[in-house]
Amino acid sequence: MPKTLLTGATGFIGSRVARRLLERGDDLRLALEPRVDPPDLDAERVECDVRDRRAVRRALKGVERVFHCAGVTSVRPADAERLFDVNVGGAKVVMEECLRAGVERVVMCSSAAALGPAPRGKTADESQLFTAGHLGIPYVNSVHEAEVEAMRLAAKGLPLVCVNPAVALGAGDANLSSTRVVRNFLLGRVPVYVDGAVCVVDADDAAAGHLLADEQGALGERYILGGRNFTWERLFADLGRLSGVEPPVKVPTPLAGAAATLPGRSALDPAEVRAASHWWTYRATKARRELGWRARPHEETLEATVQWHLEREHDRIARTRRSQQVQYRLAGVAIGALEESVGLAGRLARRARLV
Repeated sequence: MPKTLLTGATGFIGSRVARRLLERGDDLRLALEPRVDPPDLDAERVECDVRDRRAVRRALKGVERVFHCAGVTSVRPADAERLFDVNVGGAKVVMEECLRAGVERVVMCSSAAALGPAPRGKTADESQLFTAGHLGIPYVNSVHEAEVEAMRLAAKGLPLVCVNPAVALGAGDANLSSTRVVRNFLLGRVPVYVDGAVCVVDADDAAAGHLLADEQGALGERYILGGRNFTWERLFADLGRLSGVEPPVKVPTPLAGAAATLPGRSALDPAEVRAASHWWTYRATKARRELGWRARPHEETLEATVQWHLEREHDRIARTRRSQQVQYRLAGVAIGALEESVGLAGRLARRARLV
């Protein structure tokens, strides 16, 4: 029964990894941030900020295996400093101390976003070179740099396996680390969307992939854990079918960015709009082949996510269904009309130059 340290046990995926480790029979130690409510698990608990080297060193005493799931998820520029502080700085400290302590195995939870988006209309795998730095998305850059730091230490002997989950959905995301877009949709806070795409995975399947990576993953390798790839159009259509909330309006990216600045209760942010316009689509062929990992049918995951949010905020979502956020629908129609006007003006201008 190995002594195992887990960081990020209060997170959406990390909490599921914790339960699976206990089911496997590991002697589990949870590294918990100060002043964070501990999960209801039969495991040893130590206070540990992953950026605090001394605390990490104490937490690693007697540990054979480490699962590093601590991290911050956000695409808002205002969170950039914290993203790099925790995702990069924290990972660097934990990995360096794991190498120093001589642990037998480290599984690091990264993100499929660390690979950057795929070419439009295609999917990416683990071999894709990272070229997304110019996009200026702090979260993407932070998880990529964290992975680079970890792999640098793997080259020095750290027994590391990296897993890269796609956007995790499912029930129980109390911190809204991954399912915020679903909640915003159900509350009518997504007035418009753009021509982009995203890969989703069930959080339980992502957790299962962590243990498979520990048991069967090759050292120094990374494994994408991704299920279904959705265009935003298809995802919102499926969410609408499951919830009864009418899907938002599709508009070009520049106009969606303009909508994000409209007054009201819109949860859109210009940076999120720009990020959503890319194809965050991936294939998990390597994980299926080398780990035996499988993703459940996406319908189960979407239904569980919607049902969980409906149960938590039934009355508010019911009001959304009744009102359908008329002001946002009108905003979408107005933006569509503006697009037509701009297009017409451009055509007339070109025609005038040809005369």
